[in-house]
Amino acid sequence: MNSKIFVSLLCLFSFTTLFAQPFFKSYDWEENPSYSNEGFSEKSLASVKEKVVTEFYFNEEGDFIEYFLEHNVYYLNSDDAIEGYNKIYLPYSSDSKLEVTKARVITKDGNIVNLDESKILTATDEETNRTYKYFAFEGIEKGSFIEYYYVVNRYPSYKGKRLNFQTDFEKNNVEFDLFSPNNLIFKFKSYNGLTEVETDTIIENKNHWSFKIPKVEALEREPLASYNAQKKYLIYALDENTATNAKDMTSYAKVSQNIYDFYNKEISKKVESGLQKFLKGIDYDKDETIEHKIKAIETYIKTNVYLAEAGNDKLSSLEDILKDKVANERGIIKLYTAIFKQLEIPFEFVYTTERDYMLFDKDFEANTFLNDLLFYFPKTKTYMSPTENESRYGFPPPYLTDTYGLFIKEVAIGDFKSAVGKIKYIKPVKAENTIDKMIIDINFDKEDLTTTNINLIKSMTGYYALYIHPYMEFIKPEDKDDVVESFAKSLDEDVEILNKKIHNEDPKLFGEKPLEFILDFKSNAFVEKAGKKYLFSVGDLIGEQSELYQEKERTLPVDSEFERSYIRTITITIPEGYSVANLDDITIHNAYKNAKDEKLMSFDSSYTLEGNILTITADEHYRINHVPVNIYEDYRKVINSAADFNKITLILEPK
Repeated sequence: MNSKIFVSLLCLFSFTTLFAQPFFKSYDWEENPSYSNEGFSEKSLASVKEKVVTEFYFNEEGDFIEYFLEHNVYYLNSDDAIEGYNKIYLPYSSDSKLEVTKARVITKDGNIVNLDESKILTATDEETNRTYKYFAFEGIEKGSFIEYYYVVNRYPSYKGKRLNFQTDFEKNNVEFDLFSPNNLIFKFKSYNGLTEVETDTIIENKNHWSFKIPKVEALEREPLASYNAQKKYLIYALDENTATNAKDMTSYAKVSQNIYDFYNKEISKKVESGLQKFLKGIDYDKDETIEHKIKAIETYIKTNVYLAEAGNDKLSSLEDILKDKVANERGIIKLYTAIFKQLEIPFEFVYTTERDYMLFDKDFEANTFLNDLLFYFPKTKTYMSPTENESRYGFPPPYLTDTYGLFIKEVAIGDFKSAVGKIKYIKPVKAENTIDKMIIDINFDKEDLTTTNINLIKSMTGYYALYIHPYMEFIKPEDKDDVVESFAKSLDEDVEILNKKIHNEDPKLFGEKPLEFILDFKSNAFVEKAGKKYLFSVGDLIGEQSELYQEKERTLPVDSEFERSYIRTITITIPEGYSVANLDDITIHNAYKNAKDEKLMSFDSSYTLEGNILTITADEHYRINHVPVNIYEDYRKVINSAADFNKITLILEPK
């Protein structure tokens, strides 16, 4: 998603003396290295050296620039490692300049093969037309080392930058350095156990911060974990300019005002006229609730205005957007803002970042946390994503919830309007609003008990319906048939479909009523004859369930996309003359409760028997997204309970 905020470059830098040459001018690799694989000779891949240097610098013309140096040495000891690292892509763009590019292969026999300029290749992506450069290594054999370093001269990124120092293989001799002019003071924060940055008190004429780490252990991937959020990483940002006495340079107060000013500029009469014409195309009544108006606005924009990735001025100009129905992310945000203000719908900007990539740190202000935008509507306490066409009001991208964010609210003092920013929690959508529901009625064919007649009502709400309900009007009738039939065929590919229909398919009903698929079908897949008995695989009726295996001790927490519920009711008419021998197999109860005795995760299956009518319920709820390692086993028990239910086979035996 990455809806980047726009914050204009502040003119905050002044300096009185030009200091020494940049660090990279005196940096080089060893002419005759003697790299060792001691300690990891049997591993397929390891990092022998990683050095990252960023230097903020005033050049001779007085331009403020950034030199970024990256120096890596990798030990490659498998075909997969060689294939994965025979190309190394460089951070090249049209507004940057590569100052240094050096690469070589050191064979396991110690021979050095330097890459010449002909092996630094340029290619263009046909779809995006973006040009990129890469090292093309040759002659790599198992047990070789590859080494490269580059320096790129680029536009400075100083308002918040994340650097990762951990991955799924071991790293050795990890170093970080940041240099800046004497008057520019940076702040740093290390995450997930990364070594803290230290200040160099010896160097003169410039500031220097650094750390050195002998070894960073590999971080193994685990199912359902937010891997990127768990890596060791560093965030830094400019904090102070002593030459101008400017402090809190990356303050969210300044960011909030800049964002508010950018999106709340006064519009011309021509744009006002175009906006009124645009509003006439939206299906809403003036007397409708705010909620209905917001939904109508969102639906109209997301189905009529094309969201482009380009950055030219026309795509962020309201006048051009209203005329051409094409906009980039800034333009779309401008359009929503203008409409909400026109219709007097109170809203707030909310900037955050996806929690599966990085948790929003409410105690460290840096623009790197402000990657994605939501609108918050205080009257309905609901969120909407303006730039994610796959989301809808009330159901924003789930990884942007259950985390913190910067809420930017308009404040007015008389006729003067301004903005105030405050960090607040973005509540997740509750489990009861995202439900996958199955109501199943089973009758056995009187002539052949291995044939079952099944009525299935499959309904979905919330995030489970989001991928299809808002788009039902665009799906061809024959494709709708395929969708409906897929719910039966996922249980048995050879089913005989007798009837099928859809309820509540109007996209306007998304978030208000469940989308229902109703099927009648016959199947021979669920019952098997065993002598005088019949084996009925009732658990298969809920579809295949995932099962979590844990061979090693769990090290990473679970992070789910969204809270959710599964409701399943199976009604079985037991054939005349038969009874079920193993009813108690149906009963499964596993749950996790917190200190307040609230049931946060649960699986409960039970039954009632009235005459020959057997009713089974199997309900499953996940009312938390983040599962710490210390309760992972409780989570696994609940997840695996559904898989255990999946395996239930009822034994029908003659009375």
